Amino acid sequence: MSEYQYYEFLAVDRPLTKAEIAQVRALSTRARITSTSFVNEYHWGDFHGDPTKLVEQLYDAHLYYANWGSRRLLLRIPASVLPAKTAQGYALQETLAVWTRGGHTLLDFSLSAEDGGEWDFETSFELASFAGLRAELAAGDLRPLYLGWLAAIAVWELADDDEEEYQRETEPSVPAGLAELTGPQRALADFLCVPQDLLAVAASDSAPATESAAAPDRLAAFIAGLPAPEKDNLLLQAALGTAPQLGPGLLARFRQSLRTSEGGPGVRRSAAQLLDAAHRHRTVRAQRERAARGAAEQARVRAAAEARDARLDQLARDQATAWRTVDYLIALRKPAAYDEAVALLSDLRALHSRQGSAADFDRRFGELRTAHRGKPSLMHRFDALGLPNP
Repeated sequence: MSEYQYYEFLAVDRPLTKAEIAQVRALSTRARITSTSFVNEYHWGDFHGDPTKLVEQLYDAHLYYANWGSRRLLLRIPASVLPAKTAQGYALQETLAVWTRGGHTLLDFSLSAEDGGEWDFETSFELASFAGLRAELAAGDLRPLYLGWLAAIAVWELADDDEEEYQRETEPSVPAGLAELTGPQRALADFLCVPQDLLAVAASDSAPATESAAAPDRLAAFIAGLPAPEKDNLLLQAALGTAPQLGPGLLARFRQSLRTSEGGPGVRRSAAQLLDAAHRHRTVRAQRERAARGAAEQARVRAAAEARDARLDQLARDQATAWRTVDYLIALRKPAAYDEAVALLSDLRALHSRQGSAADFDRRFGELRTAHRGKPSLMHRFDALGLPNP
């Protein structure tokens, strides 16, 4: 199997300077590079740069995947809107690492070759699908972090080797809205191979998203309650453009106030409880799907039987014409016409059987077979359908 690797970097908060573009150009002569993006695909060889350092120093997001299953999404977010301490509560080494560098919080979502599953050549990823995660996290939406933690639990389930660790590991704070993921969050769940059943049971303990119809009124009340000097300072920063994360920062504070006032669940679930619940959910879902497939197959069989009965009823009204049609189709000496003739003969046989005149069909068909014995293609079709060969 040939090798394939995909590297993409994106600069969101500021474009690269000419010197910085030259710096990354020195790492790859074939990459498509602009002041805000870097894209390259490798069918042999490898990228000579260090993606981690490039994100720490220049870019705000990085996407990597390879055809042997490895995949990685690296995001850089100002620590002022997403403190590393907040993100650390969701970090497990299997899928999510968190650290700080230069006033930023770095989030490293990844799956190893073993955990990424078999390569699907129909599947590809682009960083644009995930770029919205930065704005969501900056606005205090912690669902992407929880998805990273949940992906690690899914990896544990595949390993199936440390039941005590599953019991000890307790889920972090469950963010609202897990049952209604955004587009970037759904893309992240797919990228990290989060099982739908595990996500469903996790979402059962998640409150509705704060972006409900009532949320704007609550946000307005929150802003109205801020001290006047603080609001004046925020407006000044917005006017001067010195606080590009002003809106998301306010949303993050608002969401934090909701979490503080409403509180979280009284008892947080262990990884073992979530995995057991996901297994039960998967079992019930599989049973329902099998039942639905069985019902659909029964309906298909009934519909086919009813359709054939209708054809036979129509055929019974003028059997003579049907036999003449068979003769006409055979006379065309074309494969498609032979197929139509054989299908019509099958219906005639069923009709004669229903009428108790099977012997009459056998006689007429025997005469037909004898008359056209020199047509091998037609004879093969008769034999394949099981039509009698006297």
